[in-house]
Amino acid sequence: MESDGALAAPHLGGDMQNFNVPPIEGVAGGGTAYGWEHEDIGPGHLTNGTIDPTKVQSADLLHVWCMPSTANVGQQESPRPLEPVALLAARNERESIQIALRPKVSWSTSSGIAGAVQIQSTDLCSSTGDRLVVGKSVTLRRVVSILGVPDALVPLDAPVSQINLFPGETSTIWVSVTVPYDQPPGQYEGQIIVTAMKPDAGRSAMSCLSRDEKHQLYKELKSCLDVVEPLDDKPLEEAVNRAKYATSSLKNILLLPTFVECRDDHTSSDAMDEDNIINPSISIKLSVTVWDFTLPLTPSLPAVFGVSETVIEDRFCLQHGSQIWYDALDRHFEWLLQYRISPFFCRWGERMRVLAYTCPWPADHPKADNYYSDPRLAAYAVPYLPILTCTDTAKDSLRREVEVLKSKSHWKKAYFYLWDEPVNLEQYDTIRNMSSEIRAYAPDARVLTTYYCGPSGAELSSSTFEAFVKVPGILRPHTQIFCTSEWVLGSREDMVKDIVDELQPENGEEWWTYVCLGPTDPHPNWHLGMRGTQHRAVMWRVWKEGGTGFLYWGANCYEKATVPSAEIKFRRGLPPGDGVLFYPGEVFSSSNEPVASVRLERILSGLQDIEYLKLYSSKYGKEEALSLMERRGVYLGPERYTLDHGPIDLMRADIYQACNFGTGIPFA
Repeated sequence: MESDGALAAPHLGGDMQNFNVPPIEGVAGGGTAYGWEHEDIGPGHLTNGTIDPTKVQSADLLHVWCMPSTANVGQQESPRPLEPVALLAARNERESIQIALRPKVSWSTSSGIAGAVQIQSTDLCSSTGDRLVVGKSVTLRRVVSILGVPDALVPLDAPVSQINLFPGETSTIWVSVTVPYDQPPGQYEGQIIVTAMKPDAGRSAMSCLSRDEKHQLYKELKSCLDVVEPLDDKPLEEAVNRAKYATSSLKNILLLPTFVECRDDHTSSDAMDEDNIINPSISIKLSVTVWDFTLPLTPSLPAVFGVSETVIEDRFCLQHGSQIWYDALDRHFEWLLQYRISPFFCRWGERMRVLAYTCPWPADHPKADNYYSDPRLAAYAVPYLPILTCTDTAKDSLRREVEVLKSKSHWKKAYFYLWDEPVNLEQYDTIRNMSSEIRAYAPDARVLTTYYCGPSGAELSSSTFEAFVKVPGILRPHTQIFCTSEWVLGSREDMVKDIVDELQPENGEEWWTYVCLGPTDPHPNWHLGMRGTQHRAVMWRVWKEGGTGFLYWGANCYEKATVPSAEIKFRRGLPPGDGVLFYPGEVFSSSNEPVASVRLERILSGLQDIEYLKLYSSKYGKEEALSLMERRGVYLGPERYTLDHGPIDLMRADIYQACNFGTGIPFA
């Protein structure tokens, strides 16, 4: 977001130095009536002792302001001035902002509710007539608190929805603009309109119709549909006549009494009385500049995230291998791809054995190629079936699976994830044995091993860190992707060189990283309650340190439940939010689509930042890109990164201007 004439990013310096920061960012506790404003609306706008919102300007009833996507907007967030929003985005990129709403007074007769507001979003249009369409490219979601922290993003209806506001609480709407891969560049403008509503104004239009009106409406719509549906194979003259009939039917619908009062030319003595209806809405101007470059469909950095099949089976009561089981996994896979994530499903066994697979279908099944060939997938896990039962049948199945995949062009994206965090020589030996079996008929197969320490019982070194650094020598050639915990590094970025120096990239060895449990505050991670830039900085750290991939152990690993709508509980012994990046849709509504967390959206933003930095590095070199990050104050190290959103947008704008126009970098 631009800071000049657009949305101002929040900061902790300057005039905010005396601001009391809550113990968990974005959560100020309470939620009763702190900061409640009893403004004098005037007796002329009261109906039976309550405020009639149709006779009062919406701005007199509630505060509305905007915040960047890295802000944690808690229930006690203080109002700020409302300013226009200007976003900058490439094609195939998503940018988000937040709209905060806080009632000044109550206008609802319902106990515990301050009032209802209607949120309406328009398409974003360019001067050439191109559009970013509401409901497809422009989406609105309500931010719901989890353990008092704003996190779950529950979808709202488009283009119009209604929400309730609560006394003394700030509510937040998350607005995302997803730019299609082929969207024409240019400036797109639209608005989001917020209107205070009467308590009963949210009733559907159908509920206001009389029985006769409903019957007439049904007949007219059915008649219209009957003439329009079979047009494809009709001669032109007949098609025109049918279209005219359909038009006439639609006009008849609009003449129904219920709809007459909605017409622009409909007037009455009440409508002419300017003292009767005032209520001009609050309009938020939203502009998006779509840049003339495109983020690659296939992410440059493979980010592989685990999805527990066990959790899905338990919560949704699915039988393993049933058709609805496959449907559920298909749905999760497709949904996660939008976040530039390469998901893998997993089942954990004893002592950290893990069955990891990206595609639930056998490699020779027609649906398998839809998974493996999807250009949005940067890497995929091949199931090592003998991990479940070490029989000849399982081994034969594995061999057939690998032989099919080896014949495909996407085989270069394949990896095996056999064991999570081995800690002793016995477990290291097991990894070597499994890898040897695979490499006997697939010598170019890649095995990924996560670890945070060297094996106990091995006399590798006198120090723990040196033993950790020596792991590649123990696992070579049975591991090609050495995936280490960021927790081990702490704030010692200089240790990266020691790790990388042990690898043999000329032999296909790679260094990936992961976070699990730690690192803890102030280091980048995805725990609930951490700062927004702290979430986004996980990927900045990966890029700066030079990792070529990233693994996250679980995205849906909450406590066991056997009902889809059961309350979400984080696992005991883990920091809140660890292993949970999305929620079941059934917890919040009747939808079975997963509900993203705010943290998942920030992960996407971080992965998009990597594409910008990679683009800049390809033209000016990585050292210059690192220098740009430091000069803008975006990221200097795991304990030194921006707390403010402003530097992020400035860095992104710098990269675009330098790479697209070649005019150099403005460091204003």
